[in-house]
Amino acid sequence: MKKTLLLLSVLFTGLYLHALQPKRTQDPQEITISGVVKDVSSGETLPFANVLVIGTDNGTTTNVDGYFTLFHVPVEDTGLQITYIGYRTKTIKVKPSMEGEHIEILLDPTTEELDEIVLSAQAEQEVVRFNKKVSQVSLSPKELASIPNLGEKDIFRALQLLPGVSGTNESSAGLYVRGGTPDQNLVLLDGFTVYHVDHFYGFFSAFNSEALKDIQLYKGGFPAAFGGRISSVMELTGKTGNSNKFSLSAGASLLSANMTMEIPLGKKANLLLAGRRSYTDIIQSGLYQDIFDLYENDNSFGNNDMDTGGDFQGRQNDTEPTFHFYDLNAKFSYRPSDRDVMAISIYNGKDNLDNSRDSQNTFGQDNENTVDTKIEDVLKWGNLGSSLRWSRKWNQRLYTKTLVAHSNYFSNRDRLSDVTVQRTDTTTNSVLGIKEDNKLKDLTIRIDTEYQINTDHLLEFGAQYTSNQVRYDYILNDTLEVITRDTDGNLASFFVQDNWKPTDRLEILAGIRASHFDITDEFYYEPRISGSFQVTDELKVKGAWGKYHQFVNRVVREDVTQGSRDFWILADGETNPISSAEHRIFGISFETDGWLLDGEFFEKDMRGLSEFSLRFQSALGTGSNDQYFFEGTGIARGVEFLVQKKLGTYTGWLGYTLSEVVHSFADISDAPFYALHDQRHEFKWVNMLKMGNWDLGATWVYGSGKPYTAPDGEYTITLLDGSTYEYVSVGDKNGLRLPAYHRLDVSATYTFKLGGGMGSTGLSLFNLYNRKNIWYKEFEVVEDDLIETNVNYIGFTPSIFFNVKF
Repeated sequence: MKKTLLLLSVLFTGLYLHALQPKRTQDPQEITISGVVKDVSSGETLPFANVLVIGTDNGTTTNVDGYFTLFHVPVEDTGLQITYIGYRTKTIKVKPSMEGEHIEILLDPTTEELDEIVLSAQAEQEVVRFNKKVSQVSLSPKELASIPNLGEKDIFRALQLLPGVSGTNESSAGLYVRGGTPDQNLVLLDGFTVYHVDHFYGFFSAFNSEALKDIQLYKGGFPAAFGGRISSVMELTGKTGNSNKFSLSAGASLLSANMTMEIPLGKKANLLLAGRRSYTDIIQSGLYQDIFDLYENDNSFGNNDMDTGGDFQGRQNDTEPTFHFYDLNAKFSYRPSDRDVMAISIYNGKDNLDNSRDSQNTFGQDNENTVDTKIEDVLKWGNLGSSLRWSRKWNQRLYTKTLVAHSNYFSNRDRLSDVTVQRTDTTTNSVLGIKEDNKLKDLTIRIDTEYQINTDHLLEFGAQYTSNQVRYDYILNDTLEVITRDTDGNLASFFVQDNWKPTDRLEILAGIRASHFDITDEFYYEPRISGSFQVTDELKVKGAWGKYHQFVNRVVREDVTQGSRDFWILADGETNPISSAEHRIFGISFETDGWLLDGEFFEKDMRGLSEFSLRFQSALGTGSNDQYFFEGTGIARGVEFLVQKKLGTYTGWLGYTLSEVVHSFADISDAPFYALHDQRHEFKWVNMLKMGNWDLGATWVYGSGKPYTAPDGEYTITLLDGSTYEYVSVGDKNGLRLPAYHRLDVSATYTFKLGGGMGSTGLSLFNLYNRKNIWYKEFEVVEDDLIETNVNYIGFTPSIFFNVKF
């Protein structure tokens, strides 16, 4: 570490000696241009838009508030080209009067006019933008209509179609990025952290795409401005709302309905309200029933778990479970001046399931004995997050952003059976099942600064303080406390990074992040560097390296009979170590106006991984619950390939990932083993076709089989008092592989004028050829025989939707 810090010190010293060297004075025929990029119809600012001086390599990207500054812009016969996903490229002529002015650049959405713009914008249908930075992808939520979905337009499902992001996890809206797990991704919505991103057991993400305007995904090698995760970063920017006129949009699918209102409040303020709720507690569509049946298979109670001593005849009463989910977004924005932005953003999402029921069964030769079971089966989970932000562009060079954010994740699960066994001479009562309660609170204060030193250097630095409170209780049969953890931790961080352009073709982003964690009372240093070199106008080589740490972890709980579960805890450096990773990335790309060929090699060394398992525990004693936790290491490596057709009426991409994820847990397995999410091959083919008012889409996903653990037998131990305990003998950790996964999805969306607004309707066909893909395997011992059952994902599922906007 000392050598690394010395090298970084030398690097930064060189950078700033170079930065402080006298620069050429600005030519009288050159000016500095500073301004903001907005949507022409709504006044919404556009973050991460590209602004380029035509005919040169002098360009920049707008920040999260849409601001930009360009130095050394020639006045004579020069123009600026501005591009943003989902908008028509715009060119403006440079004028001497722009010097010192705060200019406003307005872009036209490609879908604003159905008859006039569609034809002229056929060369601008890009939905996803790759190759912006090393391992960075940009996505426009408003352009997702062409991508098939499972009943809802879903940003996370769209991201799962990218190379390097697993697309075969139907049961999780979370992202498995380059061998990482969803908890290793930093997900930020308007600056606050979202810890759980699932709705409906993971089949949909917790984010309403109608409330978002921009998505940035960093698949690895992300800069020092981000910390606290070891895999990837997803930065979501919420809409601020229409500043020019009142806007209302609504939509419905077979599962849910949504509505969004954008309300101008004078000339300087506006309010956005967006809500989405499923009506699955009122109407159970075929799509709902398919998903719920899958969940029920995963969470079924056995009524014959008790030793009744005779023939058992069960009768399960019919029940209708009550389930619904909702999410709400609210954002108030105020611009007291052209240089200030103040915003309050609030998000609340929750899932509610009540599948409580009663059943009665009989046993014995004459069915004279009864078993009455009252099952309480209630599950609730969700997120509540908010942020208060003030941003100011002080002058052409200096920009600051101050943020106070709060996040609260909760998951409560009660699955208890009150069982009464009535025999002719005795009555016994028992309580079976589990209770789980997981709460995670996050309070963050952050200050970020951007200082444009000159054309060659953009300096960024900031400080962050985060306070976490994490509680997890796991109680078995209403009495045995398997785990009880309640911990608080505080993390203080500082970062500095410099975006340096030594030449017109070379760009380097170097930085370091330093953090102090009070639980371990240690400092953690994270140097990072990435860069790209434009060999020719089309050919570019790129690479990144960096170190990362994670202090709040999701622990996997192994259950070889019913898949796996997980829960969040705070690392303590002992029972649950601080996770860390080192990223190494190298890539090459060839890009023209209409095509992109891209390839990246990645390698990620991981330390301090945690897993929870009961496989080695005996019923003969209790002991500290710390013995259930195991520490390990891992390595993820692979290559990604992408061929993208960016422009035209037909767009899409082919993506292929070859990778492996290997874990080593010495106390669980003598040999290294493949992680549960390891997948050797994954292939994706995404097709989008624009035909007049029609958006047609088709995607095909293929993934080789993932590993799983299977029991290889069962044995019984008889104690001195005569009581017996049954044990399952577990086979090699993840020693077997499921069959390959593949499916085809297609969709069609028709957009039309509706009075003074617009409407769209469409059909999506999920898993068109009804492939029986296996989610996981269940195992049960029946009369000394091991019974294996496949739990499959859902098959062919149609869905329709309708949306309007005024």
